[in-house]
Amino acid sequence: MLVTFIQIDKTQDSYLNEGVSIYQKRLKNYCTLDIITINVPKNVRLRSEKEQKTEEAKLILKELKASDHLVLLDEKGKQLTSIEFSKFIQQKQNSGIKRLVFLIGGPFGFADEVYERANFKLGLSTLTFSHQMVRLFFMEQLYRAYTILGGEKYHHE
Repeated sequence: MLVTFIQIDKTQDSYLNEGVSIYQKRLKNYCTLDIITINVPKNVRLRSEKEQKTEEAKLILKELKASDHLVLLDEKGKQLTSIEFSKFIQQKQNSGIKRLVFLIGGPFGFADEVYERANFKLGLSTLTFSHQMVRLFFMEQLYRAYTILGGEKYHHE
């Protein structure tokens, strides 16, 4: 199963890029990971929140295949423990899904079209984080999930 991570715009802070890179390298031992960055034209950022989400949705939907299992990282999504998340990953691997796509939206979240296309909404916390920081937090949790599945000592419980 290919794990694809789609993010809107480049990560701006070098410390976040460095952290994502660390987990990306570690994940090579467990899965094939593809990171796609969708660059939104700067003039779109001058528009209303709704217009920005609509433009982002067009770009996101172009990246998706009909067979993709799309998981939105969304503040209103279902919250899982790290163990539950590892079981979620295992279940998707066992189900024969070819590409499991995790999507982090832009600063205002997702347009309705993206919510309608989603197969699952995953919440990382009831706290609010910037969409840039969520990238690092999610990569760490993905790595943790695979180490749990591998019976490694990274996760303590």
